[in-house]
Amino acid sequence: MTITASMVKALRDKTGAGMMDAKKALTETGGDMEAAVDWLRAKGIAKADKKAGRTAAEGLVAVAVKGGRGVVVEVNSETDFVGRNADFQQMVGEIATVALGVADVDALRAAPMGGKTVGEIVTDKIATIGENLSLRRMASVEGSTVAAYVHNATAEGMGKIGVLVAIEGGDADKAAAVGKQVAMHVAATSPASLDVADLDPALVEREKAVLTEQARESGKPDNVIEKMIVGRMNKFYQEVCLLKQSFVINPDLTVEKAVAEAAPGAKVKAFVRLAVGEGIEKEEEDFAAEVAKTMKG
Repeated sequence: MTITASMVKALRDKTGAGMMDAKKALTETGGDMEAAVDWLRAKGIAKADKKAGRTAAEGLVAVAVKGGRGVVVEVNSETDFVGRNADFQQMVGEIATVALGVADVDALRAAPMGGKTVGEIVTDKIATIGENLSLRRMASVEGSTVAAYVHNATAEGMGKIGVLVAIEGGDADKAAAVGKQVAMHVAATSPASLDVADLDPALVEREKAVLTEQARESGKPDNVIEKMIVGRMNKFYQEVCLLKQSFVINPDLTVEKAVAEAAPGAKVKAFVRLAVGEGIEKEEEDFAAEVAKTMKG
């Protein structure tokens, strides 16, 4: 029997399966729609893929550090309940460990774990947990000392916000101690960059344009306006660049000076901060509805 595009579309709409999976199911069942649905269900494809349309904006971030390398990964789920699920936590922790040996999230999805790839493990867990899950992001830093901090930790090394700070030079113990403090600072302030040179040029230009327009409304001469903009941009840099920010533990010092004082010869080389669900548009849902949906599975 000829498998038409409309048949494939109908099966996809019914099950949420991918195009190639839907076509294979129809081919295997001679075009029988109901049999194709059962074939997909038997393979576990319909159940997992049908959930893929749901918004996964909860979940966990997990950190792992080994030697001079640190990684942080984000694995999303649909509800916050899953973040407290022991099986889910174990999977996320194992994924973070695997991430220590790969360069990016695509390589992580393809990396072996427990006899399968990480991507396959996540898909399998969708079927057992009953929610859409997504290995969304991975980031890493390297340095002579790497400090990690997890905010709102729900288990060892994982929670809602994960931060890594790489420090180069200085006494290792002192660098580790101040690095942990800087990681906590980053969790609280969410800097846009390490220093001015690392800022997104588009962000700088947008801020400068806003400040210029504000200054012009003052009616002052152009030479005065230029000086106003320089001063206001410097203030902007102090707010968004980690090294120039006032250290939350001692606001009299910048982060850069605080590190230099706590661990002479040490400098912050890099940092990363991942927060669960940031940048994902999530439909607002009241708590009762969330509970009801979870109970239905």
